This record gives sequence, structure tokens and C-alpha cells, in this order.
Amino acid sequence: MKNSRYVANLSYHYHGDWRRIAKAIKDNEDVAEHDIKENYLTIFDEKYPQAFRNLRYPPWVIFYQGDLSLLQKPLMSIVGSRVIDAYAYEMTVWCASALAQQSCLVSGLACGVDALVHETGLKYNKTIGIIGSGMDHCYPAENAFLYARMKREGLIISEYPHEVKVAKHHFPWRNRLIAALGKSLYVTAAKIKSGTMHTVNEALELGKDVYCIPYPLNDELGQGCNLLIQQGANIIIKDELDAFFACKFK
Repeated sequence: MKNSRYVANLSYHYHGDWRRIAKAIKDNEDVAEHDIKENYLTIFDEKYPQAFRNLRYPPWVIFYQGDLSLLQKPLMSIVGSRVIDAYAYEMTVWCASALAQQSCLVSGLACGVDALVHETGLKYNKTIGIIGSGMDHCYPAENAFLYARMKREGLIISEYPHEVKVAKHHFPWRNRLIAALGKSLYVTAAKIKSGTMHTVNEALELGKDVYCIPYPLNDELGQGCNLLIQQGANIIIKDELDAFFACKFK
């Protein structure tokens, strides 16, 4: 029987592997009952986010800790590099501060831009973090305090059940969820080859607007942003802060 508990048990059984869960559902595979430790929603639940239903591969289950009502708020996604310089730091704080006063921010709870987005956003509003492992795995370890705060004051989401560890291939897959939730996607730092560029591709596939911070020509950390602007992404200019956001949220 395809119901919420059945799909959650499949997710535990197959460690959140989307394709194996899909095959099990198609085959009506029997599955043992698991001790499910987290709160969860499945694609068969009414409260399941419409933004995820719009994906080519919507998650079968989203496990969560925190305030689920945040999914009903105006949402904006901000992403960027794990390694940042002073310019990227300044631009991320500026962009996150402006957006957080009008919306709930969505990012990936990684180091670098993601952590800075959540830390900045929490000064004004609650934020949503989407991770690529089970809820009991904090990655990176340096974000442990931020994880704990997000569980109290924000929302953490994962399509991976409790004991699933961090794996490299989880992060590109996770990025589609970050792209899906925000009304638009903001990129504050990106190299030419990075996971950030993958998130941008996911957003474009969903028809989302993409906004990028421009970078000096010799700044490697921002060459992905410059390339996206060249290809048609919206450019964000710091001197136009008041006019830009007044227009954006009018």
C-alpha cells in the first residue's frame, strides 16, 4: 500500500536512494517497519511542498527538524562557494541582510557562503537549511552550533534518513531542493566549476530568476558569477541597493 509510512520505511531501508525507492514503489515491494526518529512528510501528504512537486525528481520523503510553517513564507535561495574572500564575505552579508528583511532565506548549511547566509539571515528572520545527510550528521563539524540553532529557530530539511552519512554525490542532488524552494536564486560567489553552478542550472530548469554579484576580472572566486551575468543572469549592483530591493519587494 502506497502511503506515507510505507514510503518513509522504504527511505530508511534504501538510505534515501531516490531510484531504489522509486523501483520499490513501482514493484509494491514489502518493507519492514523501521524506527523512524524524525518528523517527516512524504509526497503522498497534503502538506508536502508544491515547490518540490514541480521537480523532475521530487523527493519521496523530506525529513525535518524545526518550524515546518516556514515553507509557507516568501522564500529566497542564496548560494555560493565554500571558500570565500573578503569581497565575497561582504557581498554575502549585504545580500542576505537585505533579503532576510523581506523573506525567509534558503541555503545549504555548508561552510563559506551557506553558513554566512544562515548566520546573517537569523538576525532578521528564520532560515531554512537543506542538507545532504541524515539529521544526526553535522557537516561540516564547525557548523555544529549553527545546526543546533537552526533546529530551534529555523528549519532543517533532508531527504536522507537518520543514519545516512555525508557522501559527495548527495550534494548535487540536494541542490535541486535549494533551487526549488526559493522564488529566485541569488549567487554571491562562484568559481567556474563548482556545485553552485549546478544549483543555478537546476533553478534555470525550473524557470527561476537568477541574480549574481559581479566580481573583479582577476578574482577566481567570482568568475562563475561573471560568466552567468555574461550568459544573461541578472546583475546585482551594490550602489543600487535601496532601489533594487524596493522594486523587488514592492
